Amino acid sequence: MSRLVVVTGGTRGIGAAIADRFRAAGDTVLAPGSAECDVTDEEAVSAYFTSAGPVDVLVNNAGVSSSAPVARTSLEDWNRQLEVNATGAFLCTRAVLPGMRERDRGRIVTVASTASHVGYRYTAGYTASKHAAAGLMRAVAAELTGTGVTANAVCPTWVRTDMTASSVARIASRTGRAASEAESALAAASALGRLLEPAEVAFAVSFLAAPEAAAINGQTLVLDGGGIQS
Repeated sequence: MSRLVVVTGGTRGIGAAIADRFRAAGDTVLAPGSAECDVTDEEAVSAYFTSAGPVDVLVNNAGVSSSAPVARTSLEDWNRQLEVNATGAFLCTRAVLPGMRERDRGRIVTVASTASHVGYRYTAGYTASKHAAAGLMRAVAAELTGTGVTANAVCPTWVRTDMTASSVARIASRTGRAASEAESALAAASALGRLLEPAEVAFAVSFLAAPEAAAINGQTLVLDGGGIQS
């Protein structure tokens, strides 16, 4: 049976790969970018999901990141990352929950990060926001216990996306390394020893969203080759 799937931040990178995977499975997919649905705007989120119709699967994928030591992290950067990565997931989740609870079926999958489990240097805002997103997912899952609705998260290491390319460029400019060396340094930071491909994250999301995954609730699926075991 075709499901209605909403993938926020679904126009490129991980989001686009997730949207493509659900479409290939025969689902109806809405993949709004920020121009279609600003996940930090309460009214915009409410209007978008009202017009979308009954959502069967919500993938909270919209995200931003920036990098700086804590002492040089601006309040603007801090707030922006919390607003998109955590508040955005909250607003979208809140928008779909009543309908899912009423129908007693649904899947909510949040794209978090290994930064939702451990702290990394120069990522205070990003790490805090991803911890918040994972905490939100756990609280929602606790409320959903015993229903046909689940909430889980995938937590990838570095993924081959435009966001990672920007991080590579920042490292290269600050250290004088070649871009290839900077990318290798990021890859070496995880047990996987390479960058993840967006399709690998999409597979994990589709797994947690499957009807057969009804017994999986409140879990964080770490995608890093075994460095973090949770």
